[in-house]
Amino acid sequence: LTERTAFDDWRSISLSLFMTLVGYGVMVGIPVISTAWSELLYFSDEQVGRVAGADLGGLSFGAMITALTITRVNRKILVLTGACLAIFANYLCTIFYQYEFVLWLRVLAGIGSGIYTAVAVAALGATIKPTRAFNLMLFLFAFSQAFEMRVLPMLTMNGIYYFFIGGFTLSLIFIHWVQPYVIKTETTSQNKNKQSGLVLPLYIPWLCMAAIFFTYINIGAYWTYIELASLNAGIDENWVGEVLVWSSLLSIVGCAFATIVSDLFGLARPLLVALITMAIIVGMLALGITNINLLISVFMFNFLWIFIDVYQYSTVASVDSAGSFTAFIVCAQGLGNIVGPNIAASMLGGGFSYSTVFFMCAMFAIGGMLVYMLMDIRLRYY
Repeated sequence: LTERTAFDDWRSISLSLFMTLVGYGVMVGIPVISTAWSELLYFSDEQVGRVAGADLGGLSFGAMITALTITRVNRKILVLTGACLAIFANYLCTIFYQYEFVLWLRVLAGIGSGIYTAVAVAALGATIKPTRAFNLMLFLFAFSQAFEMRVLPMLTMNGIYYFFIGGFTLSLIFIHWVQPYVIKTETTSQNKNKQSGLVLPLYIPWLCMAAIFFTYINIGAYWTYIELASLNAGIDENWVGEVLVWSSLLSIVGCAFATIVSDLFGLARPLLVALITMAIIVGMLALGITNINLLISVFMFNFLWIFIDVYQYSTVASVDSAGSFTAFIVCAQGLGNIVGPNIAASMLGGGFSYSTVFFMCAMFAIGGMLVYMLMDIRLRYY
């Protein structure tokens, strides 16, 4: 028997899905946002990495706040607090353009987004079928990412900030759909474990968090600088833009493929292959960027990004009946996203080339693979 809770209500799921698209908006749109900071605000390549890392690092800190308080604090209060912080910080960014101001305002905006997004992710993780909920979320990401890649370059810097303000504001209209407190039921927990087919020890999701962290160092650095690196290599701006837009739709294929492959072969072994492939396709840009290898790299990157995310969300959700631990996923992603761009920024500021940055990305993808390999070995005992 399946025991449904208020988190399975279509209104809760719909709002949570929309909130994840809004909350992750900066992360998925960071290539064009980074270019806007560079071309419209005249930030250096190093400064772009610092600002991107500040925003995405704030996301991690905000998600940690939610993860530590979500079982005790009304979730509506968390959503309202996070949204108001993000709206306030984004609005101030339309007034202050200096690097020092923007840097700290993006930290504040990231914290607000992290608090807000982690509530939504936790709500999806608390549904009776979290894997399906997360697959739907990742499926929708493909369209939101393509939309941002197409629309954001048409906007002014202030227009980009107002775009995000609009998303947060719209979601607050439906805040009464947010379930205020976690709903714990023994049956729900048992059903989730039956769905996953495994009863995992607590350190397994922490290993998964470590793997997410390493993987997102690669993702954060690559995705922050891919457009700037391509333009620096002399690739036509229109070609780069079209590659970013259409590659976003590969996320749909990646999501569907991950679901099919997991049914046939499980998740661990295909994931290890995916991470090896990820290391190859980001590392190949260290040899130079051309129209063809940019196309291959970015298309495969988006395909594999979603494939990897499907596994990460599903693994954590299988041992998290309340959805509170799931909030740490956003934290691990944000932490990787602050470390990756900042390492890349330091390398560029130290006179290293983009080739070195992409080699670094490949190394961290391999690091994530090694952690997953350790986790797979431990899982064989259960």
